[in-house]
Amino acid sequence: MDFIQKEATLNKPQILLSNDDGIESPGLWAAAETLSGLGFVHVVAPREQSSGAGRSFPLTSDGLIHERRVTVKGKEWTVHAVGGTPAQTVMHAILEIMPERPQLLVAGINYGENLGSGVTVSGTVGAALEAAALGVPAIAISLETEPRHHFSLSDEVDFSTAAYFTAYFSRMMLEKRMPEDVQVLKIEVPCDATPDTPWVVARLSHERYFIPTAPVRTSWDIPARVGYRVMDDADKDDPLSDVYAVCVRRLVAVTPISLDMTSRIDLATLDGILRAG
Repeated sequence: MDFIQKEATLNKPQILLSNDDGIESPGLWAAAETLSGLGFVHVVAPREQSSGAGRSFPLTSDGLIHERRVTVKGKEWTVHAVGGTPAQTVMHAILEIMPERPQLLVAGINYGENLGSGVTVSGTVGAALEAAALGVPAIAISLETEPRHHFSLSDEVDFSTAAYFTAYFSRMMLEKRMPEDVQVLKIEVPCDATPDTPWVVARLSHERYFIPTAPVRTSWDIPARVGYRVMDDADKDDPLSDVYAVCVRRLVAVTPISLDMTSRIDLATLDGILRAG
């Protein structure tokens, strides 16, 4: 890259794009294409499928970084695949790969919704939280899909509407200053949404959206994973929750997330409870 090209690149907003589905994900590339209209997009994603990794930092990750040249819809990209979880990938991107600190991190577009109290399991959310911890405003965006698509990287999934909302909220994050306690915006797009679908600010549901199910096996010596199913009766959830917004009202849900995980109880009240005889 010559000096003039480098100057032009650095004069644009620097956007870091990552995910948890891995560098080959069509959802990642749908986001890359739409974000390229807002700034210079650095695509740095896990080398392998990393759904469910949360914000983990396993010692088994090798941290290897491989530069690749890929062509998407006739446009050539230089991207980086990292041997690590989404959170580790974001850290490597900011500390080693990018020429300067990004103005925005976008994680997604994820195959499958990330709703309710189990969102810390999500590698998509984990990537956004890691960026936020490094002082970078972040978006985690997910598209509701059938469970069979959650780990598939299927090209049957239409990401066009989710891509529209990726750019829509990314532009907001680049132009607006969020309140002090809002480090991440979690965006959930219903599978039947269009660019005209309204959006609503919603709280995390207190309920677990993906309910764990026991492995089906005849012996503990047989390898198996805990499964999951979607919660029943979403219509009975809090009408202000992300679950209700997406599953019942069929709206795009925008949930503000804070790195401050302190319970919202008055601390003096809790102190009194703990000290009472």
